[in-house]
Order: sequence, then structure tokens, then C-alpha cells
Amino acid sequence: MNRSILLIIVFATVLTGGLYSLPKVVVNTKERKLVGAQESTTTSEEKAPKENSRTSVEHSAPLTSDQQSTVNKLFQQYISAADSRTKSVAALKLSDFYVEIKKLDSAAKYAEQVAILEPSESNILMAGDRYFNAFGFAADDQKLAKLGAKARDWYQKAIDKNPNLLNVKANLAMTYVSTETPMQGIMMLREVLAADPTNEVALFNLGMLSMRSNQYEKATERFRQLLKIRPENTKARFYLGVSLAQIGKNKEALEELAIVKEKETDPTIQSAIAELEKELK
Repeated sequence: MNRSILLIIVFATVLTGGLYSLPKVVVNTKERKLVGAQESTTTSEEKAPKENSRTSVEHSAPLTSDQQSTVNKLFQQYISAADSRTKSVAALKLSDFYVEIKKLDSAAKYAEQVAILEPSESNILMAGDRYFNAFGFAADDQKLAKLGAKARDWYQKAIDKNPNLLNVKANLAMTYVSTETPMQGIMMLREVLAADPTNEVALFNLGMLSMRSNQYEKATERFRQLLKIRPENTKARFYLGVSLAQIGKNKEALEELAIVKEKETDPTIQSAIAELEKELK
């Protein structure tokens, strides 16, 4: 199969936080090129973020004037809050708005402030999830490590409160894959499946890791297991199709991809399927 296609549809999903849905990122072995706008460092607590500057270190793309106006307004509410509860509410509004405009680093930063101010299980989980999402779209290795560590810290806090959060543990595991101890993450995923053999997140992530290590037979097993539990999961079926193609089962691959093509609305996947069909027919 054409290696450039594989780089798009396989390596794009490696070392990303959002493995359970197709990341909007194209990756080769040397660089990551983001389709959407990305962020780098955090903003200052002392003044409203200058997101509209072309040289801003916060984002690689400027905000629109309306978006900047909203950020300024919400930030003023945040810094002028008279008590921790009001400040927490303002931080959440900022975080939610940054999610809406896909500025994931900033969304995570203000979700963290919510968790610090009001450390409930749900707020701690939100901080972990939003750092995990930002981790999934990190544009360089340094940022990947920083955001992964943040996600790991908050997820561990959540698990300390509630050890039964298996999906959280499956996400936590993926933050280790890009570290010097990747096997720690793999072992955690296996622990999740030992506790719940039907855990979809763990099955999906292990399938993706099998693809990464060119163990496509194992990948097909994982994705088939997942599809027995949730046959409507088009992402898992898509990667099953890719894995089948890699082991020479082109007919089966095309059958699986045809199902995805009919049901999936994600244009990124549709584009990848079109390229794959050219290779397989």
C-alpha cells in the first residue's frame, strides 16, 4: 500500500490523546502538520490574552475580532472575580469558549483553574480530559511531553479519588506511550481489559498501538472485539479495514470500508477511504 497514505491514516493516530476519534492532524516521521489552529504556551494571568497578534506564542492562528472580544470580556470576569466560586464559574466559561473555538491548550489551562478552585471529581476529570485533548493535537515533542504530563497528573488525581474510572485509566495509559516508559502504558491498558474485557477505549487504543508496531493481525483482533461490543463504531471499523489491507485481505478490507463510507460523516475519513479504495481495487 502507498506509504504516504499510511502515514496519513495510521501515524496520524499514534501518540495522540484523541485516539478514540480520528485526529485532525497529518503526521509523518519527522513532523506534525496541523489542519486546524494550534496553541503553544499559556497566557498571562495579569492581562487579557493577545490572541489576535500574528506573532502571538499562544496560538498559530489569530482569533477573529468577535472571538477576541469574547475572550477579553470573559477574561475580565475571571480576573475581577471577588471569590473562588465566582472565579471558578468565570474560568469554566473561558475554558468552554476555548473548546468551542478549538484553542485546546487554553481550554485545558482554565479547566485546570476550575479544578484547583473547586476540586470535585467532575472538575478534576474535566481538567484531565481537556489536557488529554490538547495532548492529542500537540505540534511538537516538547509540547507533547508537557501536555501529557499535565493530563497524567489530573487523571491520576481522579483515579486516586475513584479507582473504578477505567476509561480514565485507559486514557492515562496513552500518555505514557510517548515517554521513556511506553510499556507502562501498555500494561495499564491490559489491566483495564483484565478488569473489563469489554472496555472500548482500551480495546481501541491497543488496536492502534498494534498498528503502530506493524502487528496488523493483532490489530484486527482488537478491532473485531470492539465491533462485537459496538458494531456502529465507524472509527474502529475504519482501522479494521486498514489493518486487513495491510495483511493482504483486500476484499475484506473493502467490505469494511464500504460500511464506513456509507455511515461516516467525517470528511477526513471519507477522503482516506477514497485513497485506500484506489490502492485496493
